[in-house]
Amino acid sequence: MIEKLVDVQNLVEAVEKEVVEWRRHFHENPELSFQEFETSNYVFDKLQSFGNIEVSRVTPTSVLGRIVCRQPGKVIALRADMDALPILEETGLPFASKNKDVMHACGHDGHTAMLLGAAKVLSQLKDELKGEIRFFFQHAEEQFPGGASEMVKAGVTEGIDGVIGLHLASQIPAGKFFVCNGPVTAGTDAFDIEIQGKGGHGSSPNATVDPIAIGTQIVNGINQIISRKVDASKRAVISVTKFHGGTANNIIPDRVTLGGTVRTFDPEIRSQIPIWIEQITKGLTEAHDASYQLDYQLGYSSVVNEEKITSLVEQTIVETFGENNRVIAQAIMGGEDFSAFSAEAPGCFVFLGAGSEKPEENYPHHHPKFDVKEETLILGVNYYVRSALKFLDEK
Repeated sequence: MIEKLVDVQNLVEAVEKEVVEWRRHFHENPELSFQEFETSNYVFDKLQSFGNIEVSRVTPTSVLGRIVCRQPGKVIALRADMDALPILEETGLPFASKNKDVMHACGHDGHTAMLLGAAKVLSQLKDELKGEIRFFFQHAEEQFPGGASEMVKAGVTEGIDGVIGLHLASQIPAGKFFVCNGPVTAGTDAFDIEIQGKGGHGSSPNATVDPIAIGTQIVNGINQIISRKVDASKRAVISVTKFHGGTANNIIPDRVTLGGTVRTFDPEIRSQIPIWIEQITKGLTEAHDASYQLDYQLGYSSVVNEEKITSLVEQTIVETFGENNRVIAQAIMGGEDFSAFSAEAPGCFVFLGAGSEKPEENYPHHHPKFDVKEETLILGVNYYVRSALKFLDEK
């Protein structure tokens, strides 16, 4: 065991101050999806400064780090996402965003800092290890089609035996690791519908084909899909989140548009939902002499934790942080493009609590006042380091 040769805990604790500084730097200088040029440059330079790490740019705004040990062995990948959101920050932090209307409101600044910390620790252990450790500093998790699939196409997952991820969670008490067995996040699809009718004066609806009236019937029909088409024991959600049409109170418009999101875990249900949406839309528009266009977009697939690597990660959490800090959790309806990596090799993705014990002090992800407890960052570093060491050490 590597712990017998080196005091790993001391190496982890030694990077805590730097990890907090890095997180604050990223928080103060956020960049949107596919625009992470300065962030990726910063990560690239830091990785190079650690030594013992091969660093490359696999896409314009992502970074790949590799520790290739002298002796052959397994290959483990560790992943962090780097992008921010189009949100005006309202935290009042002394290191709040300097980029107007851009904010790290989902914890990716912490993810990047934690993986940098893990890379620094593991770089110092190169001569004691067998195999290879890869560090995926990923761009564009927040914007479909996502950066993970681009990195996979660039070849970063070739030859890996496992991949491990982590997401900070502001509404979970600090220090608690939430682990799911099987599905972790939902598949996240989207749809847009345009209804073409015949406009006219609001006083003479009989002379029109009213797309607003048709659209409301379509919304009602879509809202019945889950309760009437999907087995009650299955989890799925369809939410209509947009409805646009009309310009004046006395004008029935020619057209309206509406759209929404679909969340599922079951691949069969996921494949059926666009068929059901089109059946409802087609039937109602034809019944009222209107026409339609449906644009259905397949988004991120569901993240599913593989049994063996998840068991290894669970053991690592219990051994490192204690049984009380490992919580078996249910899958969430949120989406994550970590699924692109875990589709290529056995994967495990967990949530690390970074919130207060007092729920009223915690703001949800994507909120202008979102923040995380910085004392959890070193726990994330330890999670990455210990999980990688245990994976490489397993026969």
